[in-house]
Order: sequence, then structure tokens, then C-alpha cells
Amino acid sequence: MGLHTLAPAEGATHRRKRLGRGIGSGHGKTCGRGTKGNKARDQIKPNFEGGQTPLHRRLPQKRGFKPVNKKLYSVVNLYILEEHFSDGAEVTPEVLMQLGFVRELHDGLKILGEGNLTKKLTVRAHQFSERAQKAIEAAGGKVEVLPPLAR
Repeated sequence: MGLHTLAPAEGATHRRKRLGRGIGSGHGKTCGRGTKGNKARDQIKPNFEGGQTPLHRRLPQKRGFKPVNKKLYSVVNLYILEEHFSDGAEVTPEVLMQLGFVRELHDGLKILGEGNLTKKLTVRAHQFSERAQKAIEAAGGKVEVLPPLAR
């Protein structure tokens, strides 16, 4: 078998339709397009849906700018730490997940400064707000920043 012997299977190919070659050909004059109308004069747009509102107009439009590398943190406020942890306790993302304050870590845990803290806690998280960090240290606690989570 050589390349010169290759051919399509029997019946797999069709003759080309030669349009506009006289009325005897069967494809003369209107060339198989019928008479009048958009289809006879020009090609219809590929997205034309016969007068129905096209798909690209039926769907809602995405608006605004969506940053590709935006970080999404699970957040916990100071008042939660004040209410649910005893003096000298260690607060980690795992403990907060077990207690149900955080469902999913996403890109990490962030501690925010809403509320007051009077207990001495060791808090480990991926990020801290400035106010939260000052409040924890003012109460005699320790702040430990964890490395970013690998996604």
C-alpha cells in the first residue's frame, strides 16, 4: 500500500453543486435559493434565530471588573474570640473550623478587629487587620502569621 493508492471509500464523496449554469442544469437562475427574501439575497447571520430574541440578548450581561487573582479570606471578629475562648487559649484555623465559626478556609483566615478583647490569647491566622493585631497584643496575647495556603 502506498500513498498514491489511497482513495476515499466508494460512495463517500459527492459531486460539487455547480450553481448558475443555465436552466438545463437544474441550478440555474436562482441557484436553488428560491425567490425573494433574506435567504435568497444574502446569507443570514449565523446567530439569527428566526425573529426570536437571540441568545446573546436573552442572557444577563456580566458587568464590572472581576480581578483574576483576588484573595477570598474567611473572617472572624474579635468578639467571637472573646465570647468562645478562655484565657490563655490557642486559636488556630483548625479549632475555629471544629467549633463551626469557619466553614471553609478559601485563601486563608483573617482576624478582624470588631469588638473588644480582654483575654490573653495566642492567635494563629493567615492575616490580621491592624486593629485586631493591636487589640490582641494590648490584651497580652500573641499574634502569629501563618504562611499563605497553597491552592
